[in-house]
Amino acid sequence: MLLFPVLLATSFWICKTFSSSLSFLSTVNISLFPNSRSFSPHAISLLSLPGVDMQSVPVQTPEMQVQMKGISASMSCQLGEKTIVHWYRQLPGQPPERILYESGGTPVFEDNNDRNRFQVRNHPTQPVYDLVINSLTPRDSGTYYCAYWLYHSISLVFGSGTKLIVSEKRSSPPKNSEILQKKHENQIMYVCFIEKFYPEVIRVTWTEDEKEVTDNVVKGDTWQSTKEDEYSIASWLTVPAESEDKKYYCKYEHEEKSTSLFLKTVLPLIAYRSKPL
Repeated sequence: MLLFPVLLATSFWICKTFSSSLSFLSTVNISLFPNSRSFSPHAISLLSLPGVDMQSVPVQTPEMQVQMKGISASMSCQLGEKTIVHWYRQLPGQPPERILYESGGTPVFEDNNDRNRFQVRNHPTQPVYDLVINSLTPRDSGTYYCAYWLYHSISLVFGSGTKLIVSEKRSSPPKNSEILQKKHENQIMYVCFIEKFYPEVIRVTWTEDEKEVTDNVVKGDTWQSTKEDEYSIASWLTVPAESEDKKYYCKYEHEEKSTSLFLKTVLPLIAYRSKPL
């Protein structure tokens, strides 16, 4: 995950047509800025600017999806009102670069070669915008952002992004899961192991009475456990000894097969090994 909403000031942008100071940009009509194609990683806090709140941030779904090579992927962007939407793609190790924007309902592409594979779909009444990528290749793997110009501003508001993984191998849910418990003095440590899944993106949480527990939780990094591109992960929860009778759960969310749906499995807090549901 990869994902955080930011408001990027145009003073940090590398413009395709203009390269000037913020004072110059503030005098340029905003309609000229569809030519802004890529930007540097410099950013300022979204909520630090006047007139910006979390309701201004585009909501992107899904957060992550895994698709097979050769098929299509679709992602959505929901705004507070209808406006011109810009779509950006950030490839690993590179700054985000604009793919297209819409002008009068017509997509304008930065690269005409993308015209054959990228489509935009707009909801007829709601401010919901979809980006569809056809004939996926591994080179399409990256994070895709939607953005719009803040009204009466020289800044763009970005969504949190959708991470797309294009693979020649199908997703596979965890093959095994295990929870271990160890008491040490006045504390209890629970360790949740989730083993042999693909791809490596997974979300692990702890809950108690259906409420997420965030204190004293440590999530380890995924590691490659076999030569077959399978991954594993561990998460630790430490609680006071007097909480021994509470019912904690370890829960994981992992991409299932070739869809954007998540497989959700809850593991009871006892030491055992199980097969996924």
